[in-house]
Amino acid sequence: MNDSVDARNRPSRRKFLGTAAAAMAAASCAPSGEDSPVVGDSEGAALTLVNGRIHTMDAAGTVTDSVTIRNGRFAGPSTPEAGRTIDLGGRTVVPGLVEPHIHSVSLANRPGYHTILENTASIREIQEALAARRPDVPESAWITSMGGWHPNQWAERRHPTLEELDEAVPDRPVLLYERFTGPAATNSLGKALFDAMDGAPPVHPDVAPVNTAADGSIAPAGFGGGGPSASALYHLRRLQTFEDRKRSTLDAMRYSASVGLTAHLDQVLFPTPGPLHPSQILSNLDPYRMYDPWLELHREGATLIRLQMNFIANEADPELPSLTERLRNQFPFFGDDMLMTGAIGEWAAPLGSGDVWFEAQRRVARAGWRNENSVQNLAGLTQVVEGYEAVDQEFGIADLRWAVHHVPEVTGELLTRLQDLGCGVQMAAYRWVTSNDPDVDAGAPFRTILEHGIQVGIHGDGVHIAPLNPWQHIYYATTGLNSFGQQVNAGQHLTREEALGLFTRQNAWFLGMEDRIGSIEAGKRADLVVLDRDYFTVPDSDVKRVRSVLTIVDGNVVHDAGVL
Repeated sequence: MNDSVDARNRPSRRKFLGTAAAAMAAASCAPSGEDSPVVGDSEGAALTLVNGRIHTMDAAGTVTDSVTIRNGRFAGPSTPEAGRTIDLGGRTVVPGLVEPHIHSVSLANRPGYHTILENTASIREIQEALAARRPDVPESAWITSMGGWHPNQWAERRHPTLEELDEAVPDRPVLLYERFTGPAATNSLGKALFDAMDGAPPVHPDVAPVNTAADGSIAPAGFGGGGPSASALYHLRRLQTFEDRKRSTLDAMRYSASVGLTAHLDQVLFPTPGPLHPSQILSNLDPYRMYDPWLELHREGATLIRLQMNFIANEADPELPSLTERLRNQFPFFGDDMLMTGAIGEWAAPLGSGDVWFEAQRRVARAGWRNENSVQNLAGLTQVVEGYEAVDQEFGIADLRWAVHHVPEVTGELLTRLQDLGCGVQMAAYRWVTSNDPDVDAGAPFRTILEHGIQVGIHGDGVHIAPLNPWQHIYYATTGLNSFGQQVNAGQHLTREEALGLFTRQNAWFLGMEDRIGSIEAGKRADLVVLDRDYFTVPDSDVKRVRSVLTIVDGNVVHDAGVL
């Protein structure tokens, strides 16, 4: 047992963190250029949005018709309206949405030219999306789509065939990769390239054949090791350059801005340090270098959305080497409001590792870090609550904002015990797309948890398991309908006001930023979204289709559909 990590005995570190973070914030540039024109300036010129229906999502539920932004913040009602004015034409405005459990850094590191398929509903729509992507892709470069979608969302309930992919894109190789391990699908050009790789000397002694079938299908990899889909991914990742990763990162940011998601708390995924290996599945990335493209874009002043980065420790080694070194050498919440480190999560050690898991909780508590654990059942939740109580007795965690995520099953007693520890609960809304049975995979019991009174938020867990698009998860939380149109969460629905409040003001708490983002209030960072339809009044089926026509982050326009 190693108790040498103790942040509480280093008061000078806290002072240093505050000074360093302030210096970084002062040194960072505001996003500029075609994707993010600056709308305020050092002279205090303002941007005023008028003639709208602006849902501030403050505690009082205020709705107003105008808002002014100056120097990256919302200005008070008495501030003179000088500078640029945009007439909203009666459109609905909401705060920028906040996602406290997402895997966007993985999305940013995907090889090829990733294509958004999570909003498609049929093979024909897949073909249209791929064909629309093709003009942006250089000859011989791969068109890819990896995670974020599931065959359940398509009318045909299957992957497209080689012939269907050829019809959409005959002159670029294509690879569609489902969730973490596949299966995958490719077109004729992709099959020919994989067949050639299978026939050539191996580039790594452990690489397995891709063995692409005649219909373009590629068998899944093993969750803990290699296999055909993992090999296909390995070959594509070998082709990636750092500039490719920067481009993919910007693509991920642009898509997020287009759906109004302006702040992410990234939970990483199963890290695999060291050189690229053919056994690595979709989520596996070097936990020390996966952030490099995002960091470089931030240095360039080109980041469009906010990112807070949690650090996972997925090891069952009793010595907990990576967690121990992380706590010794990393600062939590270091950076500025556009890019900062976070806490320990999605977990400090696997829940199934017994005493190792508990020791990991001790070390996080002793270091004074925020800590998060995802659970998949009532037994897991019970284990987490009991572990949190034990470390609270030893170190005290009430002020650290520890949290539990997913929570498909709860009891009032466990929620009360978490509440007594100052902990929060993050409810998963992603299971609507993977559920095949109305009696299982319903997701969290939203209303039960919300009405309990504990600190609560909601998340989608994109972009491997489920879509990044928050409006699809809001649709599910407010209707209980899965992708087959079945009712799988009866009696647990949220109102639209409640769901949006969770995705804005409430979720900001889990980033420790509720004083800066999550609502449209004077003094807060100016993050807002002008919607293409009135979320509060459209039919249920249209909630999934909500998009942004104008997204502003930190006072800068980062997405403009050209409507206003």
